[in-house]
Amino acid sequence: MTSTGAAFAPLRYVPFRYLVTGRFISVLGNAIAPIALAFAVLDLTGSVRDLGLVVGARSVANVVFLLFGGVIADRLPRQAVMVASSALAAVTQGAVAALVLTHNATILLLIVLSAINGMVSAFAHPATAALMPQTVPAALLQPANALSRLGVNAGSIGGASVGGILVAVVGPGWGIAVDALSFALAGLAFAGVRVTAVRDRSVARRSTWIELREGWTEFSSRTWVWAVVLGFMVLNAALTSGLNVLGPSVADDGIGRRAWGLVLAAETAGMIVGALVALRLRVRRLLLLGVVSMLGGAPLLLVLGTVPHFVPLLLAAFVGGIALEQFGVAWETSMQQNIPSDKLARVYSYDMLGSFVAIPIGQIAVGPVALAIGTESTLLVAAGLVVLSVLGMLASRDVRRLETRTLPADAPESPVGASA
Repeated sequence: MTSTGAAFAPLRYVPFRYLVTGRFISVLGNAIAPIALAFAVLDLTGSVRDLGLVVGARSVANVVFLLFGGVIADRLPRQAVMVASSALAAVTQGAVAALVLTHNATILLLIVLSAINGMVSAFAHPATAALMPQTVPAALLQPANALSRLGVNAGSIGGASVGGILVAVVGPGWGIAVDALSFALAGLAFAGVRVTAVRDRSVARRSTWIELREGWTEFSSRTWVWAVVLGFMVLNAALTSGLNVLGPSVADDGIGRRAWGLVLAAETAGMIVGALVALRLRVRRLLLLGVVSMLGGAPLLLVLGTVPHFVPLLLAAFVGGIALEQFGVAWETSMQQNIPSDKLARVYSYDMLGSFVAIPIGQIAVGPVALAIGTESTLLVAAGLVVLSVLGMLASRDVRRLETRTLPADAPESPVGASA
């Protein structure tokens, strides 16, 4: 365990404070968006299949552009990439909100705008993830990741709660409008992240394909990286299709929209508790702990498929959130400690590509599968896939044995790439 002062030491660094502020604001709005968009589609057509197409379009575009997003984030100042991405995301979400509020939305328009938004996020995600080591000293990466995720989860719980209320009281269009506003405000915060680029400007810029190959070499040479990514290819598809597509449909037939928003908020509340635990936790094999903790993703799917009542769902979501957060902090810290900073965004992009590539397949397929075998059976299959994916990751010796590096007390106090 660390002292309270050491746990909160990353907050001494101004770039870190701006980074976590921007992430908090954008996540606050983004937590509203999935709830609002899901019920906007259901209000429009009542079709789970259409909902799968809309959310799947965003995921497809995200996957297609992720690798290029990683190259851009390693080429250009990462904070500038995040400012530009936030501005474009504000525009696309604002357009969706306007269409829904004026009753001019169609499934085709929502698919197109969702795809554009997914493309924009493909450039933002690698930049955001890779920027962290530039804002704090290496010795503070684990508490910095825990604090960042604490802010993200606080934004998620607030957004999920507000989203459920907004959708129930004034309609889904206003929820999406709030998401657009949050992107604009987040862009202002990201503009305050003053760090220098990690790229060596004396080295001539190479082609995109050469830089992609360099990123692939860094990614594929580490068994613990690709083994976890393969596991999450299955795990993420199972979780997102079960919770984001079937979840709202089950809620509409049972506990109601506002209650479903509270269930999602309970999961994020558990993640907040999990981040507080991770903030102080010191274990020798952090990645092993994180992977085992992903078993916590299965109970919510099981309860949703068997006893979809408010209290059991609330408890399963909360406990699952605590467990899931251990992996998030473990993965970020492991990546940032072991991947060279100037290649980190590209490795993150391969990580995200592998982890996300099956999500649109799951989201698009889950509706027809549920119609064929029933919603309950589909959710039970999804829970089983979560467990199997975790066991697959644990089969890797490198995943089980990767050790967290503990830096000495006299480690350098300057973040990588920090401005004077």
